[in-house]
Order: sequence, then C-alpha cells, then structure tokens
Amino acid sequence: MDRTFYPAEGRVDALPYAVFVSAGNDGSGAVSSIDRIALGYRWKRVSEPLIVRGEPTVADLQRCRELGATLAAGLALGVF
Repeated sequence: MDRTFYPAEGRVDALPYAVFVSAGNDGSGAVSSIDRIALGYRWKRVSEPLIVRGEPTVADLQRCRELGATLAAGLALGVF
C-alpha cells in the first residue's frame, strides 16, 4: 500500500472498510496495522473486526460471508 498512497491521496477519502483476520495469535497486531493504514487513507471502519484464531471453521467462513454481504448491502443502499 505504500506505493499507492500518493496516487490515491484525496481520491479514496471516507471509503468504508471491514476487516477479517485469521491469526495464530490474538490478531490484534494485524487489526492495529490495518487501522493505521486506513487512518492514512481516511477510510472509515463500518464494523468491528472479525478475528479468527487458528484455522477458520465453516462457521467462521459463514460469518465472513455475512460481513461481506453486509458491507455490500450498505454500499448498495448508500448507508456507508
């Protein structure tokens, strides 16, 4: 993302984002890094991060699909 910041600067402000992290630990470091990047791009988080510790299960993948569907619906309806 470091190579896209200046070309994207001012063109992607206030875009919504959601995060899914699959981690071997608590995942907080990955979420923190993503949040810092998003702050620089001036994006806005529209849901709490979805963090899975270890190998994702079928239920985890379903939650991920629901998160994506929620983001897509919010975009389509102009909520975000």
